[in-house]
Amino acid sequence: MKMQQLEYEVRFLTPAFLGNAEQSAQWRTPPFKALLRQWWRVAAAPEVEFPWDFTQLREMEGRLFGHAWLESDSSSARQSKILLRLNHWNEGTLKSWAGLGRNGSVTHPEVPKPVGSDLYLGYGPLVFKGGTALKANAAIQPAESAVLSLALPEKEAALINQTMWLIDRFGTIGGRSRNGWGSLSLKPLGNTPELQGVPPLRNWMQCLDLDWPHALGCDGDGLLAWETQSFDDWKLLMKELALVKIGLRTQFRFTTGREAEAPEPRHWLSYPVTNHWVRSWERSARLPNTLRFKIRRDAQDERKLRGIIFHMPCLPPESFRPDRQNVLQVWQRVHSFLSQQSNLTRVQE
Repeated sequence: MKMQQLEYEVRFLTPAFLGNAEQSAQWRTPPFKALLRQWWRVAAAPEVEFPWDFTQLREMEGRLFGHAWLESDSSSARQSKILLRLNHWNEGTLKSWAGLGRNGSVTHPEVPKPVGSDLYLGYGPLVFKGGTALKANAAIQPAESAVLSLALPEKEAALINQTMWLIDRFGTIGGRSRNGWGSLSLKPLGNTPELQGVPPLRNWMQCLDLDWPHALGCDGDGLLAWETQSFDDWKLLMKELALVKIGLRTQFRFTTGREAEAPEPRHWLSYPVTNHWVRSWERSARLPNTLRFKIRRDAQDERKLRGIIFHMPCLPPESFRPDRQNVLQVWQRVHSFLSQQSNLTRVQE
């Protein structure tokens, strides 16, 4: 089997919360392999025509990345055909959280006091201890870098190249990565091909046919993505994204108390919601937000950064007993809200 070597410089643009066994931040290959698998599914889904039954896609993934479960495979366990290596496994150098100061606080209409925008977007890895602080021992600092090397069968190269392009454009990694933490950039090294790809678009309403993220949502105007203005550093940019998120969430006002008989519109954005449970849903239920944030370098000035907000729609799992029409109406309002913001611009790839 003829193999191909790929090599990339990975550089973080925002702090990354990648915990090891001791919950300290560390460069490790398993999170990068998980990131590769996640975006490989998005790259590969159009090839199998976005199947309702994802058995074929799951088998393709298992044979490429390794498995111990495929009944149709004669081997009891198959090793991955893709090998990953980092040139170091250093611990993160961000040992304490300086915070964003008073300039980083945002006002939330449902909270009596201003809250740090970093804490709002990063709660979990970040906690409040007389101010915003790291929950664990460290995080990976923005501008920290490593070299990620891949070895893969040559026949898989085209799809992996598309996957790496998607990671560079849309990928984030680690805790609270859907809010923009762990945003990274990839730079091909040596003989590795330049990053090129085509966004795998699907009409966002059709995306609700499936309950797993499999495509970038689009409408009649193209990709559902909005870009912020340019910022000198990640701190003020994260504040901007926090303000956007607060606005799009609080447009859906709760009409019930702490325990609703039925889900209200805001519950379909993500769940749980602080102080607003749904009685018919499990207290341990988790519904991730399908609207994602990513920080990129400014194409006109690489010393600056921009945020991108994009939608990867899918229907909530069956355990939530989703009402498709209600879910659709919620996301229509979100798209409309984002398009009406003067500080955001609709963008295309």
